Amino acid sequence: MVRRPPTSLPYSWQTIGIAYLGGISFRDDPRRVKLSDLGLRAKEKFLYEYDFIDQWQHLIRVEAILPSEPDHCYPVCIGGKRTAPPEDCGGPWAFMKRRDEVPCEVWKRFWQLKEDVEAGDIDAVRDQIESFDSMREWLTLDRFDRRAINRRLKQDVEKTNGDRANVERIRR
Repeated sequence: MVRRPPTSLPYSWQTIGIAYLGGISFRDDPRRVKLSDLGLRAKEKFLYEYDFIDQWQHLIRVEAILPSEPDHCYPVCIGGKRTAPPEDCGGPWAFMKRRDEVPCEVWKRFWQLKEDVEAGDIDAVRDQIESFDSMREWLTLDRFDRRAINRRLKQDVEKTNGDRANVERIRR
């Protein structure tokens, strides 16, 4: 769902997309609607809501509107900061709580690992190492890999195009 302020009323929001059963919706397949179809202008902001259950909301500002280049695959990420939160982590509040708890948990597990190594308890050491692996994505939240994101976007586009081709083949 996308919500944007109408030009005449700066503090109210217009809803575009499928927000809830019976809500406003696109006339076309929402997976085929482009941002350019929404009539956004440079410097205009809109609120993108992802995962209605956990209520992830992203305030996005259109920096510029550039002509598309025929040899490029779209969408493309040109920059960002930090990685995305782990999937199904419980929404923004649960994510921030867990993010803040992980550094303390790492130290606690580190000291437990040290004790297990000193005691020669190999099974406990293996368990501690596995627990560190389970926290890896929480320890790397400040990383941002634009190339990896663009590879994933390209895969998603190719999958979507392949799915569309299969649907068209079935319809014939």
